[in-house]
Amino acid sequence: MPADAHPERTLSVTAATGRGVAGLVKDAERGEDIIVERHGRPVAAVVSVEHFEEIRRLRIDLMHASLVLARELTDTGRRTELDDAITALGFDRAELEAELEADLAASRE
Repeated sequence: MPADAHPERTLSVTAATGRGVAGLVKDAERGEDIIVERHGRPVAAVVSVEHFEEIRRLRIDLMHASLVLARELTDTGRRTELDDAITALGFDRAELEAELEADLAASRE
């Protein structure tokens, strides 16, 4: 079955209760998505771990793509040097580097 093909079945809460957790899990393990409805409105889904991970990966990919698109649409080409940003935030590069070194040394002890 292709990765994007997940057969789907809709059950009421009552029917899902009758099917039992073991039955719903068995269906999910076979690759079937179960949509549970209350009063005709979808309220939950039972999916396999593989499908859940696929959804999670797609969600992350979509977030990354939207960030790239937003950056592309709003990029003016103006860049700020790191030292200018550090100064604008009221810090000094040497102080930050010394603090980092102290933190790293403390974590090695």
